[in-house]
Amino acid sequence: MDADWANLPKHLLDSVVERLVLPSDYFQFSFVCKSWCSVAKDNKSQRSKMTTPMLLIPANKKHTWHLYRVMDNKVLDLQISVPNKRYCGSSKGWLITIEKKFVVTLINPFFRVKGRRKKENSVIHLPPLTPPLDPIHKRHWSRRSENYGVKVTMTADPILNATDCIVVIIYEELCQMAFIRLSKDSTWTYIDTSVDKRWRLVEEVAYFQDRFYAVDHWRRLVSFDITAHSNSDVKLVAQGIEGKRFDKKYIVNSDDKELLMVQRYYTFADENRAMTVGFNIFKFNFDKREWIEKNTLGNVALFLGDNTSMSVSTLNFPGCQANCIYFCHDKNYNGRVRHYCDSGVYDIKSQTITRYDMSLLKMTNQPAIWVVPTFQL
Repeated sequence: MDADWANLPKHLLDSVVERLVLPSDYFQFSFVCKSWCSVAKDNKSQRSKMTTPMLLIPANKKHTWHLYRVMDNKVLDLQISVPNKRYCGSSKGWLITIEKKFVVTLINPFFRVKGRRKKENSVIHLPPLTPPLDPIHKRHWSRRSENYGVKVTMTADPILNATDCIVVIIYEELCQMAFIRLSKDSTWTYIDTSVDKRWRLVEEVAYFQDRFYAVDHWRRLVSFDITAHSNSDVKLVAQGIEGKRFDKKYIVNSDDKELLMVQRYYTFADENRAMTVGFNIFKFNFDKREWIEKNTLGNVALFLGDNTSMSVSTLNFPGCQANCIYFCHDKNYNGRVRHYCDSGVYDIKSQTITRYDMSLLKMTNQPAIWVVPTFQL
């Protein structure tokens, strides 16, 4: 008698779904038949676990990384095969790094699980950035190419939605910006950052309501639109606000409803170790063109680090703490630091920090980075 796989009891299928780890497993499960696909779509709790930001932590083994799910304090039983190097960005489920000859490379870690066949298009090579004109600077960055990029963001998944995918990179020690449209461009377009003579240290860029916004070292906000190869549309939107000496600025698109700036304050425990001590959050008022301090995130959590800054609704992610900031190491403020243990959760209401007690972080020689699987059924 042939097995009737399509009519297995729902409670059995639910138990199978609960054991799935990666979106690729979920896809394969949903493709079996209509009844299995229905179970996969209905199991929102398990799907939320797979789409919650996770920490990708390098192991002391070549091309080996672990996935740590912060929400339930679980290291997943699998290993990711990507190079042990610094990544200057994580966006839409992809890691971004700069390789030899300044080639920008996108790597999907969820397509490169050890013991499984690597998927096609798990690595995408973009055109190289223009190297520094000065020969001394060029030699310097050629030896340290993976540190040439500072922060990268993407507007869409480069495989699932290449037509809408724009990659924007901050590079060369916060001094330059460039973009490329995957479906249209064969070279990078370089953004004119001379809108203000001091506007050279760009800390982060975000895509919000069809425009890009960037914040600089002095907490000033500029915007630019990408409609053609002209980069004359850079506009100074708001002047800076006061901050502390040691701080790192983030700009966050909160569900395309609010544009947030987060100031992360830190202190140096010693010359090799910087530690985060607190955060301030500001919402941009577009009518008054000014930053307004925000004392609560409500049912929202932020994820900050070397990744594209992320905002998630905790109503959709059981186990994710509301009104909190999840943070990990960020090269922008402690690139010289040799220890990468500055990770934890900041409770905005109590203004307290809970550190991750993780031996994995203490043993690594590369920083961890937040990643989010791209998930569509």
